[in-house]
Amino acid sequence: MDCSTSGSSCSCCPWRSSSSSSSKISLSPSPIIPILVLFLLLVSSPFLCHARSLDIAAFRTANRTSQTFRPGEELQKLKMIRARLRDINKPSLKTIQSPDGDIIDCVLSHQQPAFDHPLLKGQKPLDPPERPNGQHSTAAGAEETFQLWSTSGGACPEGTVPIRRTREADVLRASSVQGFGKKVKRHVRRDTSSTGHEHAVGYVSGDQYYGAKASINVWAPKVANQYEFSLSQLWVISGSFGDDLNTIEAGWQVSPELYGDSYPRFFTYWTTDAYQATGCYNLLCSGFVQTNTRIAIGAAISPTSSYGGGQFDISLMVWKDPKHGNWWLEFGSGVLVGYWPSVLFTHLRDHASMVQFGGEVVNSRPSGFHTNTQMGSGHFAGEGFGKASYFRNLQVVDWDNNLIPLQNLRVLADHPNCYDIQGGINRVWGNYFYYGGPGRNVRCP
Repeated sequence: MDCSTSGSSCSCCPWRSSSSSSSKISLSPSPIIPILVLFLLLVSSPFLCHARSLDIAAFRTANRTSQTFRPGEELQKLKMIRARLRDINKPSLKTIQSPDGDIIDCVLSHQQPAFDHPLLKGQKPLDPPERPNGQHSTAAGAEETFQLWSTSGGACPEGTVPIRRTREADVLRASSVQGFGKKVKRHVRRDTSSTGHEHAVGYVSGDQYYGAKASINVWAPKVANQYEFSLSQLWVISGSFGDDLNTIEAGWQVSPELYGDSYPRFFTYWTTDAYQATGCYNLLCSGFVQTNTRIAIGAAISPTSSYGGGQFDISLMVWKDPKHGNWWLEFGSGVLVGYWPSVLFTHLRDHASMVQFGGEVVNSRPSGFHTNTQMGSGHFAGEGFGKASYFRNLQVVDWDNNLIPLQNLRVLADHPNCYDIQGGINRVWGNYFYYGGPGRNVRCP
């Protein structure tokens, strides 16, 4: 959605409303490869001679800080990576090369990764569910284009879904092959800072929730290093904040480790055991069932907002289908992305006990100081529209499938000198808040 600050295009300013989108993204170059490591790789085993498609540059980059090179262990790791890629990357009917460097594979919908899950084997995607009362959808097919890949080769054919191809370099950036595509296990609480993770969020709790909706301002915050990320999302949560935590998550994120660049990307996540063994980002494991032919989860979002200039946001809604109990994801006005089957969950098979909106960053404290990874726009909430990032039109879905305004929204910032939040309400934006910040500064050493 275009929310520029001048003329008739000032669409999502508090005083007007409309939507538009476009895309323009570039890909950064690969790192230089040391000659010595190349020689060791080439002579260590005939396996590498056969595996010509291996991304040797990424392999060397991932191992260049190693004190000792162990060919046997590294070859075993590479075999594990290739096995993981076979699970993730399914055969495609059509391949689209995006101008931003992504490769999008059009995979038959019944062959997508979701149906590798033991509880979903042999199934096919379900028909669209009943939408919540009060949700106004556009006519079928009136989908907004907000990802560059879809303008470069058309949509995927009917009966297929677009999936961003995962490459060897993506897995090699992860801390482990097993941990690729997963959030790091941590204790999650909203009333205190999680280790290494900092939040500025608005939330409601104390009731039964069957969905959530928000429009999320999109920026491209700076991330200090590969091991950190910055995201803005909504969480649908149930269970205690122990090992039985269930979450469904969707929004945008900048994650150099996961994607290899600094572009804001549309993402999803789920877990049923507090980020331990279950769940993953996007379609990097079996679980989420995609139904849309035009949206690639994990692909970059464009355009993004600019400080003092045009403002852009995306509208997301997650809700529980009253008939089958699955949790569906909608983008924009009526564009169904797919669903999380209810059988994936324990507590969320029934309802959510908390809904949360806001920003999260990883603070790895490089050099012993607070990170300068930005949240939102990288500016504090007090700067307001066009300068600070926002969430607007916050709503929840009740037991009778009605989309209703929030009651008793609370806001919380773990470290307000680093990232803060300010809530409000008006007739056009309903419940909203500004949030974010620069990270390290004179008040946040």
